[in-house]
Formats: sequence, structure tokens, C-alpha cells
Amino acid sequence: MKNLFDITGKIALVTGATHGLGMAMAKGLAEHGATLVINGHTPSKMEEALIKYKDMGIDVKGYLFDVTDENQVNKALKKIENDIGPIDILVNNAGIIKRVPAVEMEISDFRSVIDVDLVSPFIMSKNVAKSMIERGGGKIINICSMMSELGRDTLAAYASAKGGLKMLTRNLATEWAKHNIQVNGIGPGYFATEQTAPIRVAGHPLQDFIIERTPAGKWGDPQDLVGAVVFLSSEASNFVNGQILYVDGGILATIGKPRA
Repeated sequence: MKNLFDITGKIALVTGATHGLGMAMAKGLAEHGATLVINGHTPSKMEEALIKYKDMGIDVKGYLFDVTDENQVNKALKKIENDIGPIDILVNNAGIIKRVPAVEMEISDFRSVIDVDLVSPFIMSKNVAKSMIERGGGKIINICSMMSELGRDTLAAYASAKGGLKMLTRNLATEWAKHNIQVNGIGPGYFATEQTAPIRVAGHPLQDFIIERTPAGKWGDPQDLVGAVVFLSSEASNFVNGQILYVDGGILATIGKPRA
């Protein structure tokens, strides 16, 4: 039982792990023994990220490819397998968000969000799963969102994609469970990252709203996601399949506090 959460030697690929929550989860996997591989799309961001990982004492290999392009994905997966080995853990973290009122949103922008946030996890999962099926198992973790369950102004495309990703997670789990592949999701709440720094200041309306809306009364620390991703990557979750683990400080558990 003491080795239940051990992922030593497992090869983990985390997409979009050049910054933010993706980097936090990737770092956590590496610190718990995984051989870490990250994906990015922008050369300069990848270069900066590799320096940060090195400064944290983490050995990582970075690969540049577009997760929405199946040809690029397949070439990259073959190179990763030749360079390092077959992927045991896939974390589909790459994503984008466009905050635009629905009536003003260009269809091209709507499609681009769906392409990155929903189609790319399918492309990645489909092609990684082929090798997992041959080898008799693996772990796939899709980074969903509270917007898999909720709606919010200006997030029509994002919520549509994340809601779809929740159902894709359940469907792939259903199809691949017989191959000993567990497909689960993590739904982060509001986290303190570089991206949210501008609104995490006293008096900002979103800052006050989020603190008020979260039963824990605070923003999440990116480290709070490490336990979830390690659990879903390890043997401890071998009979957990098709589930979304929300790491949100309790937001989805409540309708909120009554006004005084």
C-alpha cells in the first residue's frame, strides 16, 4: 500500500506546461518521480519555461508542436517515444479562453476555442491511447473547469468546450476501460497565478466576488492541484474512471452566501 501513489519512472506528457497551472502540475509529477515531458507552441515561451524548470531542479524535455494539428501530434509522439519512451501519463492541459459577449463573438473565435480546448484533447488522447492499448494500460487526465458545470457572461465558447471535454472524458473512459486505461478530469477553481495577478488586488470587483463565492474564502494555490494530478496518475486511481475531480475550494458545493 505504501507504493500506491508511486509514479517513479512513469513518462508523463503535460501539454501547455510552459506556465501557470500546467507548469505547477508538471512540476508536481516530476517531484513525485515521473519522467517529465512538456509541450508548448511558442519557441520563446518554451525556452523561458525550460530555464524555470532547470532553476527548480527539474529535468524536463520540451517539444514544440500544435496540439490541434494531428500530423504534428503524431510526429511529436513518435519522436518522444524514440527519444524517451512511450507515454504512460497524458495530461491534456493546453487551452485558451476568449472573453467576448456571445452576440459579439466572431464564429472564427468560437471555433478556435473549441479547437484548442476540446478537439485537441481528443487528438492527443486518441493517438496516445493507441500505444497505451498495445501496452495494456495508461492514465489520461483532461483539465476541465468549473465551466464544465456552470455558465458565466462572456464565456460561451469556453464553457461549451469545457462542458464537451467533461463528456469526452466520460466517453473515452467508457470505451477504453477494458484496456486498463483510466480517463479522468480535474476541474480547477480560481487559482492565484501570474495570469490572475491583476485582479487579485483589494477593491477589484472580481477579487471580492471570488473570495465571497468560494467557501474556503481564498484563491487556490497552484500546489493544491498536485495531489489531484498525482492521484489520477497513480495506481491509487486504478478503479476511478470517467470522473471529474473539482479542486475549487467548495464553490460547486454551494449556491453562495445569503446577502445580509
